[in-house]
Amino acid sequence: MQHRGTQTITTERLVLRRFRLDDAALMFYNWANDAEVTRYLTWQPHGDISVTTGVLRSWVNDYRQPDFYQWAIEYEGTLIGAIGAHEPNENLKSIAVGYCMGRSWWGRGIMTEALKAVIGYLFSIGANRIWAIHHVNNPASGRVMEKSGMQYEGIIRQGGKNNIGVLHDVRQYAIVASDLANRQIN
Repeated sequence: MQHRGTQTITTERLVLRRFRLDDAALMFYNWANDAEVTRYLTWQPHGDISVTTGVLRSWVNDYRQPDFYQWAIEYEGTLIGAIGAHEPNENLKSIAVGYCMGRSWWGRGIMTEALKAVIGYLFSIGANRIWAIHHVNNPASGRVMEKSGMQYEGIIRQGGKNNIGVLHDVRQYAIVASDLANRQIN
C-alpha cells in the first residue's frame, strides 16, 4: 500500500479531517463521555475531558506516521464522531476500519457516507481488502457496513473484548477491490 496518512476527505454532507487538540470539548460532550455510544466498543466512556485531551494528544502525535488513519467527522460544521483505519497488513494489502458517532446524529446515514468515503480513500492507496467487525448485539453497525458495500463474512466466536473486558462474539464484514470492479462491469 502507498500510505499517505490521514488526508482531508469531503463528501456531499461531511468533512473528514485530522483531529486537533481544540476538538477535545466537542469530542467529549458529543460522544466520548456517552455510555450508550461506547456500549459495544472496546473503550470506556471518558470520565472527564482530560481523558479526551490525552487521546487527542496521542492521535495528533501519531499523524506523523504515514500509516496512521484517524478522521474527525464534521457534519454541518460540528464535530460529531470519529472514523479510523488500523491493523494494516502489507502482505495481504488489508486494513480494518472502525467508527463511532454521537447519538444525536444516529439514523441519518451519516456514518454510511463517512465509511464509503474512507473505503474509497483506502482503495486509492492500494488496499485490496477492507474489513470491520461489530459486537453481535449491535446490528446497526452491521447495517452501516452493508450499506457501505461490505459483505457479511460470518461470526467470529469470542473475537472481541468489550469495554469492561468481557469476550464476546463479533460479526465480520469486508469489501475487496474486485467487488468494486465487478459492480462497475455489471
